Amino acid sequence: MFTIIGRRRLAALVAAAVAGLTLTSGLSQAAPATSPITAEAAASASAGPLHVMSYNLRYASDTPPNTWADRRPVMREQLRQARPQLIGTQEGLYSQLQDIASDLGPAYDSIGLGREGGSKGEFMMVFFDQRRLQPLEYDHFWLSDTPDVIGSKTWAGCCPRMVTWVRFKDNATSQEFYAVNTHLEAYDATTRSKSADLILQRIAGFDPALPIIMTADYNEAAKPGLTVYDKLVTSGKFADSWVTAERRSALYATFHGYKPLTPNGDRIDWILTTPGLRVSKASINTFSKNGQFPSDHLPVESWIHLG
Repeated sequence: MFTIIGRRRLAALVAAAVAGLTLTSGLSQAAPATSPITAEAAASASAGPLHVMSYNLRYASDTPPNTWADRRPVMREQLRQARPQLIGTQEGLYSQLQDIASDLGPAYDSIGLGREGGSKGEFMMVFFDQRRLQPLEYDHFWLSDTPDVIGSKTWAGCCPRMVTWVRFKDNATSQEFYAVNTHLEAYDATTRSKSADLILQRIAGFDPALPIIMTADYNEAAKPGLTVYDKLVTSGKFADSWVTAERRSALYATFHGYKPLTPNGDRIDWILTTPGLRVSKASINTFSKNGQFPSDHLPVESWIHLG
């Protein structure tokens, strides 16, 4: 589940070999008929905008209120309704991410690593619909002076911070692109600034012909005049998909802390793209059920045209 092929895909390949089946690039043929997302397989794999979500999951907690046991069924319903094809998640813990993988169903796989190494600590997990996306390469680095050292933390802040990136091929358009996913420091602005510099330095090594989509909890409002936004967007190489979108949902602060939503509040969760990618729609997903939100953040979504 957490490797480039993933346990689900490996199991499907073994099962197909035993049964004498020919498996395509996705898992939809191997999915059981009762899978909650099987009925949407054709729509998910069709050409059209890539549906991208950035989601701070709020790490799993057993301390009331808003325990993971309470939140999981609400998040399951939210994700099954939304059916994003690419999800950059933040804060997820290993067992929590296993739950989400199960809830998404066998058409999805994921790539990630605990920020303290292995399954330890929070992940910058990238979930993807295999019917639409094929991973070609991936890696991780840490937001520190020693970015290739697992779990390294040399700047101020609460904890190690990291980036997971994947180069994908879009099966619908044959376009390749990079997905970058991160969670910046919450408590130190200088560390956030250094992190933005390092991200720009690292992505300069990507194939310049390929577009980039970056999902993150930036822990800073998406506003010109603020350091991270200015480095990445105002004077940087990215466009803010909320701003460039042709249509947008109502705006709410993306962090709510399980309190009433704040209209026209700050977006600290953003989806960025390299310039030139058309964004037909952007949305802040406010799904809740019986007063229960699935996370203390609202996921943000963009429909991005890669062709």
